[in-house]
Amino acid sequence: MGLFSSKQDDALIEQVKAAILDIEDPNTGEPLKEGGAVLEVDIRKGHVAVHLVLPYPAAGSTDEMTSRITNVLEPIDGIENVDVKISCDVVAGPVQGGQIPMSQVKNIIAVASGKGGVGKSTTAVNLALALAAEGARVGLLDADIYGPSQPRMLGSREHPASPDGRSMMPVMAYGLQSMSIGYLIEEDNPMIWRGPMVTSALIQLLNDTRWDNLDYLVVDMPPGTGDVQLTLAQKVPVAGAVIITTPQDISLIDARKSLKMFEKVNVPVLGIIENMSLHVCSNCGHVEHIFGEGGGERLAADYNVPLLGALPLDKSIREQVDSGHPTVAVDPEGPIAHIYRKIARKMAARLAGLSASGDSFPKIVIED
Repeated sequence: MGLFSSKQDDALIEQVKAAILDIEDPNTGEPLKEGGAVLEVDIRKGHVAVHLVLPYPAAGSTDEMTSRITNVLEPIDGIENVDVKISCDVVAGPVQGGQIPMSQVKNIIAVASGKGGVGKSTTAVNLALALAAEGARVGLLDADIYGPSQPRMLGSREHPASPDGRSMMPVMAYGLQSMSIGYLIEEDNPMIWRGPMVTSALIQLLNDTRWDNLDYLVVDMPPGTGDVQLTLAQKVPVAGAVIITTPQDISLIDARKSLKMFEKVNVPVLGIIENMSLHVCSNCGHVEHIFGEGGGERLAADYNVPLLGALPLDKSIREQVDSGHPTVAVDPEGPIAHIYRKIARKMAARLAGLSASGDSFPKIVIED
């Protein structure tokens, strides 16, 4: 009788695993089995204990995923009740050829744009905070040597400590480990350096900072496709890049250049974020597409990469980062913070999916 029950339980466990792994991941739109999830199932007298380990942080969608699992399992014969636990174990993604991954950083993600003025730095800091809110250990590197903005956005002017006179401790702000040339100079002091000095400073900031066991290091890139961008793409083990654009045609032209640059150096583009997508009048609620409509969606479709999300043109986002209180940190339950967190989940899931499939840069298809 015991042997027969064990065989029944084994068969039921396999049935349960198959049912769960066929569930669509809300952050990818693909079955869980396609994304590298790890599943443990235990069944005792009709009680099913499920432990799903995702390869990316997803605290904001835990309730939805738990509900999907429960709804799938409850109708199965032999199951009386279901207990679901969901956690994450962030995987380290592959890096471009010839690069050696950093020992204390699993994934370096470059946040880039082809031009200035599209809200790249604001997006970078809120994206980093969103990843942390989803359950990851996150760092933020300000790679804009000429125009560092992260100290102001994080509300910190702390000078980094150096325990040995050679390396620096990251500056902690809102739970993020951060580093910027802005912590080392006065805010109004211009960096009158030529290209080689700038790229050398960037490499030092990256390698001489004592990052502590990061799942993600978000790099706020300077705009354009010059020395700093090429140095980061060619000499730093970058796992993926995110392109920030507005719907405006002139912004999209430069965003395409940035995307093509990453293609040439074999860094996968994880997706497009459309900033300043629409404006909602605070008085009457009228919706207006000030910078055009659908530009990010067209760019994503042209290059066969996901549109991770769209953010509104909202003065609170600007006011909050200008005052050193980024939106995700100070209004974590607000609608804009939820958009940032959804984008962060999709981006992290995309990176984990590429790692699980062994893909690198997605095939680009340009349509006329």
